[in-house]
Amino acid sequence: MSESVARGGETLPSAVLGRLGAALAAESGRWALWIPVALGLGIAAYFALPVEPPAWTGLAGLALTGLAALAARRHPPLLAATLAAMAVCLGLAAAQARTAAVDAPVLSREIRWAAVIGRVAEVERLAAGRRLVLDRVRIEELEPRRTPERIRVRIATDEPPLWPGQWVRLQATLGPPSAPAAPGAFDFQRHAFFQGIGAIGFAFGAAEPIEPPGDAAGAEPAAWRIWLAGLRQDLTDRIQAALPGATGAIAAALTTGSRDAIPEPVLEAMRDSGLAHLLSISGLHFGLVAGILFVGTRALLALVPALALAYPIKKWAALAALLGSTAYLLISGGTVPTQRSFVMAGLVLLAVMVDRSAISMRLVAWAAAVILLLSPETLTGPSFQMSFAAVVCLIAAFEATRGYRARRRADAGWLRRLGHYAAALAATSLIATLATAPYAVYHFNRVADYGLVANMIAVPMTGFWVMPWAVIAFLLMPFGLERFGLVPMGWGIDGIVTVAETVAAWPGAVMLIPAIPTVALGLITLGGLWLCLWQRPWRLYGLAGVAAGVIAAALLTRPPDLLVSGDGRLIAVSDAGGRLLLSSRRAARFEGEIWLRRAGQADPLSWPRDGYGADGRLACDSLGCLYRTAGRTVALVQEPAALAEDCPIADLVISTEPVHRRLCPAPQRIIDRFDLWRDGAHAVWIGADGDLTVRSVRDLRGTRPWVLDPQGKQ
Repeated sequence: MSESVARGGETLPSAVLGRLGAALAAESGRWALWIPVALGLGIAAYFALPVEPPAWTGLAGLALTGLAALAARRHPPLLAATLAAMAVCLGLAAAQARTAAVDAPVLSREIRWAAVIGRVAEVERLAAGRRLVLDRVRIEELEPRRTPERIRVRIATDEPPLWPGQWVRLQATLGPPSAPAAPGAFDFQRHAFFQGIGAIGFAFGAAEPIEPPGDAAGAEPAAWRIWLAGLRQDLTDRIQAALPGATGAIAAALTTGSRDAIPEPVLEAMRDSGLAHLLSISGLHFGLVAGILFVGTRALLALVPALALAYPIKKWAALAALLGSTAYLLISGGTVPTQRSFVMAGLVLLAVMVDRSAISMRLVAWAAAVILLLSPETLTGPSFQMSFAAVVCLIAAFEATRGYRARRRADAGWLRRLGHYAAALAATSLIATLATAPYAVYHFNRVADYGLVANMIAVPMTGFWVMPWAVIAFLLMPFGLERFGLVPMGWGIDGIVTVAETVAAWPGAVMLIPAIPTVALGLITLGGLWLCLWQRPWRLYGLAGVAAGVIAAALLTRPPDLLVSGDGRLIAVSDAGGRLLLSSRRAARFEGEIWLRRAGQADPLSWPRDGYGADGRLACDSLGCLYRTAGRTVALVQEPAALAEDCPIADLVISTEPVHRRLCPAPQRIIDRFDLWRDGAHAVWIGADGDLTVRSVRDLRGTRPWVLDPQGKQ
């Protein structure tokens, strides 16, 4: 039968396009929901580029697609396509503009015993000592044009007390923000770049408060930020004075966003139980604060009949909740995650004030669009991805089950209503867990197996006990009576910690999963969006995208066979079971922990000091090691004397010393000290057929404004 045969002579491609056009037309009310998706695609394309595009790229694309949309205004399907392309270009332009706006000097090399003067912008309490962010920095060894505008310094002592706005002098070792520990690992350099931090380090001794330099006097355009930082520190100190130890540290995390003082064992228990999201101020916390203020204000106003009968007290309550949420945003530090949560909570409250549906997918889309345009870099972070994944999936489930839930609620007694609440809580926790699981795996390489159980206990405790007392404590603070709210709040926090420690101690509480490729996460994301944003039956095709992402994760996920740190101090090889063996448990511990996490491995294994490893792949002596697998030999050279013996037999040489190719011509590839210095950490995969694949950090990052080369900033 001819391929062109279809009903009425219609070709198969035209029939498919016709059905697609009809489906799109039927969902025209949902087209706007794809605007933030298109913005995100443009932003993702920008960050995926290996080189910085010309400054005019995004604006030129925006102009061209705008003209195309104008020309296609009489053809709705074509107009929708050009508007989508226009949104993609807008995302690209926003990312370019944001990069240009935050671009600032970055330290290009380590400076020991640097004489530093700066103004305290932030003070973070740690379990031991403090971490300062200094702005308006002067470094004696650097000329002003090469001096970072902001630096982050760790101080081991708590004395003397320091406050935002103070000027300090200190001696410190400073260096550039660190590059990724492995190809594809978290890019702290990029993260610091968008925070405006151009150097990090640690101080020797205490910071000395000083008078502001003479040229620092005058009006300060960002003085309100310093005032807010000081207020935030004062509130944190008052909370921790009333609730010492881990309880106070968690209370501060829930209220002022300062979580650095939480002890590591408590953090680990919260992560392993699936409750770590409670420690980061997010949509849950803003929703609770807004809800408590809204319900409380409305209830108080309802007690006055003259107000309740004559005025829109519901809108007044929404305004009070909006003002309270704004205050919460300011005292919590105003970080990007809290800004995102505030935008979402604020849009819900504004919807109440203008008599619109308080919870809708359109409001979520607007919130995502605003955040992406203001802070495009948030797209790549776990906070944005996980929070919006959870909210979008929950609202999609809410929309799909609206009729069913209405029927179940009709004429239900209190006992049945209680059962409905428990079922809704379980369903909410399950949907949020499933929605955020791919992102937890991608960024953290772990899944809390009993997170549903822990959340069903801890989330109601947070909502019905902890956060209401937190609001009461803040209302009492102007009178110095915050302890009457903080102490009961602490009881609830202790209960949450007990739940976390109990669940984390259960066998198999955490499943460790190797790092999955970005393409797998992208397929899962696009499939999930297709499933959630459309409403007609064709939404189910999104399941194919999710399945394709899961299959890609299963087939393409393979930890490297060898890893080498950027300074060459740490090397890892995999054994026959795929477990990593580290050359040292002391050197480059931070990099080693990241490697193990990305390999889905809990505990490190060590190299044999002399002789063969357990599976015979690795053989070591005092000069270095030989690693053999799939018919390939890799020489891991620690001393130059080993080169003469290993070069003739090795397919790959990894050396912490420089290697001259003419003296070592036999290997297929050489990675020496200069390669590591120039390109950063390296990863090597050896295929079953002996194929060698080598990737460096530089290969994946390219040449971008936040990428440093050995000579300085690109």
